[in-house]
Amino acid sequence: MRLYIAEKPSMGAEIAKCLTGPVQRKDGYLITKDGIVTWAFGHILRQAEPEEYNAKYKNWKAEDLPIIPKQWKMIIDESCKKQFGIIKNLIDKADEIVHAGDPDREGQLLIDEVLDYLNCQKPVKRILLNALDEESIKKANKDLRDNRDFLNLKKSALARARADWLIGMNLSRAYTLAARRAGKKGVFAVGRVKTPTLALVVRRERELKDFKPVDYFTIKAIFANENGEFSATWKPKDTQAGLDFENRLIDENIAKALIGKFAQKTEAGKITAYQKAQKKEAQRLPFSLSSLQVLAGKKYGYDPQLVLDTAQKLYEKKLTTYPRSDCEYLPQSQFSDAKIILQNLYNINEKQLANWAKKCDLKTKSRAWNDKKITAHHAIIPTKVKVNLMSLTTEERNIYFLIAQAYIAQFYPVHIYDQTKISIEYMQELFVTSGRVVKQMGWKELYVQNNKEKSLNEDDKKEDNEEKEEQNSLPLMKKGDEVEYVKGEYDKKSTKPPTRFTSSTLLAGMKDIHKYVKDVEVKKKLKDIYGIGTEATRATIIEDLVKRNFLQLEGKKKYLVPTQSAYILIDALPDEMTYPDSTAVWEDYLHSLSEGQGTIEEFLAKQAEFTQNLCIKATKTVLVQEHEYKCPRCNQGILVKRKGKNGEFWGCSNFPNCRMTCNDVDGKPDIEKTKFNFNNYRQMSYNNSDKNYIKSGQNEIFQQDNQLISAWDLIARENTKKMNFAPKEKFSAMPIEKNKNTKATSKYLCTRCKEGNLRRIRGKNGWFWACSNYPHCTATYDDNNGIPVI
Repeated sequence: MRLYIAEKPSMGAEIAKCLTGPVQRKDGYLITKDGIVTWAFGHILRQAEPEEYNAKYKNWKAEDLPIIPKQWKMIIDESCKKQFGIIKNLIDKADEIVHAGDPDREGQLLIDEVLDYLNCQKPVKRILLNALDEESIKKANKDLRDNRDFLNLKKSALARARADWLIGMNLSRAYTLAARRAGKKGVFAVGRVKTPTLALVVRRERELKDFKPVDYFTIKAIFANENGEFSATWKPKDTQAGLDFENRLIDENIAKALIGKFAQKTEAGKITAYQKAQKKEAQRLPFSLSSLQVLAGKKYGYDPQLVLDTAQKLYEKKLTTYPRSDCEYLPQSQFSDAKIILQNLYNINEKQLANWAKKCDLKTKSRAWNDKKITAHHAIIPTKVKVNLMSLTTEERNIYFLIAQAYIAQFYPVHIYDQTKISIEYMQELFVTSGRVVKQMGWKELYVQNNKEKSLNEDDKKEDNEEKEEQNSLPLMKKGDEVEYVKGEYDKKSTKPPTRFTSSTLLAGMKDIHKYVKDVEVKKKLKDIYGIGTEATRATIIEDLVKRNFLQLEGKKKYLVPTQSAYILIDALPDEMTYPDSTAVWEDYLHSLSEGQGTIEEFLAKQAEFTQNLCIKATKTVLVQEHEYKCPRCNQGILVKRKGKNGEFWGCSNFPNCRMTCNDVDGKPDIEKTKFNFNNYRQMSYNNSDKNYIKSGQNEIFQQDNQLISAWDLIARENTKKMNFAPKEKFSAMPIEKNKNTKATSKYLCTRCKEGNLRRIRGKNGWFWACSNYPHCTATYDDNNGIPVI
């Protein structure tokens, strides 16, 4: 018996329809003459939580970090136990299994992990479904692959999942604990991809806040020859006075002087360089998910998750191919489908698509048809199923339109134009201009915007201005020709701040992460990789940052703005987590793993080492913001204003690990006037008759009413006054050896500081144990019949 295991019920139902019927519906599976079809619900196994490895991890403690499993555990998700049992029983009865997960890294893992969990030794085939229409499914079912061919893809997904666990579980705990020491509330989630993505937004916002516009001046001149006039832009020499560090002219008087100089017309201008070349621009490639999300964000303002959800619906309606694709190329074998797809688009109830489809040339074969660029999936394109646009939602119509438009473009000619660049020398100054003459519009006919969008962002405006300059109509000229200066003028401009990220532009940033990498060498290496995150997870990561209140959406364009929590977290984390360098390198390694290079063990060993180093850094991290005061004793907490029975005072947020206190003076902690020095505390002796503290070796007296740093120090001093003992060379921070309510022992070492010994003390509520290294260590332990509960 052959058993198909699909990724989700809808896919299982489509597979069953394409097998020999009739189809019998059972609880959790379908029976056909060709075999049984069952399904998962995505990941029905999840990675174990830390406390599921060891109960002690339920309480978050810095000393437990990093948590690195020796044997990785998978747990059956509570909501999927019934379906898991059905799959298990069917596997036991099967002779052969067909893996029908989505054709990507995660799709490969989520079925494989079930087979591995059950230690399945039966033969497993792999069906690759890039579309869910009947013809595509039947074709894929006739071309089953050995599932072992995709072992490397599974390893890559498994390495990614475990790396995310190591970073997420450990560093989220480490930096949440650091935040708590500084009096901050909430969980500070840290992610391998999520955190550097958040850092991009934080840095962009700070660039905006620190931005100061710079005024500068540009000079344009009109020249003429016998064939007509044209405009050119003045280019300053490096030695020109009045330039800033970016070679912009910032002195208006110099601009005026230059215009006056040029107006004298004491000599003719000369064409010193004339370059004309024919250029060709190949057809734009069909869409990967990321490129579709970016364009839909620009054109319709859709956020990435909406685009993914909509593309998924079109896929399930059999109208487009698999949506979570990172590929922009198409297999040669599908070129023969073009005739039917284009005919469907020609007959579609959408005028523009129909007109474009009518002009397609099936003899044209763009660069998109390339088998060498295909992995488990290909670009997102329309299927051969006819579509009724009126039956779709607005979002579905718009996304289908973009996908169809890009597909049609593959059957249009290349875009051809003549590019001309001219240099003019006039009065020892250089002017330049360029022009573009379109010879063949080609595929760009589909993307010509007759009516420009009213709300272009700065990058779009810049591209638009550059395009206008290139469209200059230039008269016929050649190198060496003389030209006459007609007139000139200067224009005042201001530098523009960078624009805030939107969900779609941030997603584009994740894909083109090399632009934001800090290390120059790494930047060069990573230019051609797939960015950080995956096609399927990038939108989810951005959405999760909003849900966790690290980012907020503002304005009609839904700009992403960081919250206070985002600033706190990014400021606390080291560069290794906030810059994308490491994450991008890991993504490159994961991609290499999927191609059979490297090992999962090597990758995870590096991840574990990286995690351990960052956990150590977290213990030394102080999350101090502007207008906050770092604790001078523990150097980990911040001083927080509190109310006591004697008025307001300041105490450390790291209580009870640190019991630093000081007076309040005009709403600020009186740190400077605090005369007590913790480092000298254990060297102090007490003179009972004088009732003063005397600093050993210096005879410096501190009066009782002087400010003390720690409230516990004050309690210890008051307790000491009631004791009658002779001065000693050294004063114990907690002089309990002579106290009848204590019992000294050196048998038990303090587990917190690992320096002091535990001493048994009778308190008002009974016996307990405390560290002899007090006040440096304030650890206490319960007593169990004379033994400390450690």
